[in-house]
Amino acid sequence: MPGFHAPSDYSNEPSRHPSLKINSKEPFNAEPHRSGLISSYVTPVDLFYKRNHGPIPIIDDIERYRLSVMGLISVQRELSMRDIRDLPKYTVTATLQCAGNRRTAMSKTKKVRGVGWGIAALGNAVWGGAKLADVLELLGVPKLASSTASGGKHVEFVSVDRCKEENGGPYKASIPLSQATNPEADVLLAYEMNGEPLNRDHGYPLRVIVPGVIGARSVKWLDSVNVIAEESQGFFTQRDYKMFPPTVDWDNINWSTRRPQMDFPVQSAICSLEDSNVLKDGKVTVKGYALSGGGRGIERVDISIDGGKTWVEASRYQKPGVQYVADSFNCDKWACGYSLRPKLRYSIELR
Repeated sequence: MPGFHAPSDYSNEPSRHPSLKINSKEPFNAEPHRSGLISSYVTPVDLFYKRNHGPIPIIDDIERYRLSVMGLISVQRELSMRDIRDLPKYTVTATLQCAGNRRTAMSKTKKVRGVGWGIAALGNAVWGGAKLADVLELLGVPKLASSTASGGKHVEFVSVDRCKEENGGPYKASIPLSQATNPEADVLLAYEMNGEPLNRDHGYPLRVIVPGVIGARSVKWLDSVNVIAEESQGFFTQRDYKMFPPTVDWDNINWSTRRPQMDFPVQSAICSLEDSNVLKDGKVTVKGYALSGGGRGIERVDISIDGGKTWVEASRYQKPGVQYVADSFNCDKWACGYSLRPKLRYSIELR
């Protein structure tokens, strides 16, 4: 793409916060310490987990950058950053989570391939940008459309990023057109994170944010948006991030028998304690996060200190001092109660 390229080596990587736990140096993949997730509702950009598949793309000339919107639509167009910024701007507070979050713990039960993540491959951020529904409507695709006149049913996002899983080709993923054209789904072409322009690690100058869906669909460093008939045929849609029963292993796996993972599942984790902490008798405050995909709320978080014999219900909140109520209009439906402090954080005193 003119003005934007993916380098062939790692000599021009951005600087990163020294406290991050590095899980892979090249490509760079890192997460904060778990205690960092409960220090604030919105995760600081420097401490937000970094998930990369190759060298970080470089902008040579932002004025020459263009996003191509193509495919099975009546109008095809290249959009500059000014074109996108001229559309109504929306801000969405949403959790972004890698589908491999907690993979290290999973591998203690059965070996899982991929980058070994702890419990902190997620974070809350305030994303700013144009709604994808507005961009598509600008090109003749109406709101709430599930197909186009030419047979388009999915929207594919293609990155400038190059990765070995695609044999040196671009990273890509897709979502259904019905989700892309639904304003209530809050899918963004985002150019801001926490009130500042995206940095290089997080997709500068433009990325997709698909709230409530695994991070693999929120493609960074956008090159093009394509309306297509079938879901993306890229590696990370067809040959990764799918759920299989325990009888399936790498010798008998048949990727075509399962649909790609989209909404992330309900999960929670304790962040105020390490797995190996030994505590003295007395009170301890337990804090962590809980989240659910698809904008669904968390109804309850229970904690046990006796191996599940008895349970105590935790308080839930997003913003400090404000009680969380699932599905309330006063709560951020896309953000974990920890936002790194996830979809909700929880806190409880135990004796």
